[in-house]
Amino acid sequence: MTGADRVDFVQGQMTGDLRGAATPGVVACAFLNVRGQIEQFARAYKRADDVYLHLDAGQAAPLMARLGRYIIFDQVEVQDVSDTLGTVHVWAAGVPGWNADGPDAQSFELGGGTVLAGRVNRSGTPGVDLHYLTHHEAEVLAALEGEEVPLETLDAARIRAGMPDITRDGFLGVLPQEVGLDVGGPLPAISYRKGCYVGQEIMARLEARGQTRYHLARLAGDGWPVGADVTHAGKVVGQAGLNVGGLGLARLRKDLPEDAEVQVAGFPARVQTLAARS
Repeated sequence: MTGADRVDFVQGQMTGDLRGAATPGVVACAFLNVRGQIEQFARAYKRADDVYLHLDAGQAAPLMARLGRYIIFDQVEVQDVSDTLGTVHVWAAGVPGWNADGPDAQSFELGGGTVLAGRVNRSGTPGVDLHYLTHHEAEVLAALEGEEVPLETLDAARIRAGMPDITRDGFLGVLPQEVGLDVGGPLPAISYRKGCYVGQEIMARLEARGQTRYHLARLAGDGWPVGADVTHAGKVVGQAGLNVGGLGLARLRKDLPEDAEVQVAGFPARVQTLAARS
């Protein structure tokens, strides 16, 4: 996103406080509908001349369409760069050129081109998201330290740590507070003090009442697909996220007993609080 009004415009759409963030900086955020339900999850990179919104695969086009509906007299231009940029998460190893004591968003030369890097926690341990031009991918990956591991390994680590991945866990279409995006949650992405945005009235109401019927929990078990209903005593009590290595996160009713035995798409599972570790 470029243009003189870019920060103010996206500030009026997202749950995070971009205007109050440092420049350069990274802000986790959700884009909600008028009922307060998540339509997209993104990380917004605030830079001197632009705002870069990084979304999971398949989410850019819907957000582009949404933003286009709201641009009226704003001096904003929005461009989808999904076909030209690639991303890798550097988890435990180092990134040549990254300043660990520097800002959350940094740009530097790596692998023959300029990369954009952001401090991002995807696994319970802060790492670096590295964005690069796709035609530099081989050179960028060759310049990185450490060994490439399957995405499943990262998924297993984040599930153990209680860290949701909103798209991969199938948590779109629910309230942010129900899946760990609230202030104090594992993936905070809401500001209650930033002013108006789409869905803000519902967020303010939830803050005042201080409650939702669902929260983020973990399930121990195997075999279920993403988005499967979780049932207990014959009633649907939530939805399950991605299952990896015998664990998965889930949006579950708060009144479920701790260690409750449940069914997920016909497979047995046991509820774990996020404070527990298997």
